[in-house]
Amino acid sequence: MIIKFTKMEGCGNDYVYIDGISQSIPKEEKPELVRKLSDRHFGIGGDGVIFINDSGIADFEMEMYNADGSRGEMCGNGIRCVGKYVYDYGLTDSTQIAVESFGKIKYLTLYPENGKIARVKVNMGPAILEASQIPVLYNETEGKKIELGDGTKISCAVIDAPLEIGANTYKVTCVSMGNPHAVLFVDNEKELPLTQIGPLFENHVRFPNRINTEFVRVIDEGHVSMRVWERGTGETLACGTGCCAVGVACVLGGKTSGKVLVDVLGGQLEIEWDEANNNVWMTGPARTVFEGTVDTALF
Repeated sequence: MIIKFTKMEGCGNDYVYIDGISQSIPKEEKPELVRKLSDRHFGIGGDGVIFINDSGIADFEMEMYNADGSRGEMCGNGIRCVGKYVYDYGLTDSTQIAVESFGKIKYLTLYPENGKIARVKVNMGPAILEASQIPVLYNETEGKKIELGDGTKISCAVIDAPLEIGANTYKVTCVSMGNPHAVLFVDNEKELPLTQIGPLFENHVRFPNRINTEFVRVIDEGHVSMRVWERGTGETLACGTGCCAVGVACVLGGKTSGKVLVDVLGGQLEIEWDEANNNVWMTGPARTVFEGTVDTALF
């Protein structure tokens, strides 16, 4: 099978994008195809593969897979690139679109420059803070009862809660942005041995669906820096949903204001959490790297 693809990235978080509207690939074949295409030595290379499909409930569907072939619920950097793809390739002429991912709809504002999309703002929806819904295995005696500005009552929010990793105990704040995140604050994120400790967080027994982990250093009340270990992929240059989770965790921990710049290894994202309405906004770049075709018979 000859497949047309486009390689795209948002802050260095790179995926292989495939138009699933014009190219039909059986669902059962996708995990193995994803693993092969994502391989940086023997394939195209990327943090995963994203199929852009028709949707019955939105303008388009984003079907996102991690590099190991596992399905992901949401990808913030990926969805910005989906917005760029559908506009740049003429699948839409609108700069306001809705994209479905894992049954949930996100709303995108596209910003053209010279006829192409350069930046995208995404309404990422509400932050999920109830432990059982993230999901993380903390009970009500370990979590906190909080009430958000919109009146939402959380019976078990995991905020600065202890997590034992080997001989060490870390304090984590857990947030779901459609996928689960554990955020912890550190003095120096640059020197952390992520390849050693990242898998220990990802596969910890408290995280039944595994976890994405953000290691965050606060610079000032409007600026932080982070590294991220993504489940199913490893360390990446950026994670859009992770940056959103960081923005929420910073407010919950009294670290920053509700609007924060998040430095990642691949660039910078603007995050704003409107706590009064429990709505998270993410703004950042999207870029096409190259396009081509691949013959799956060669794998």
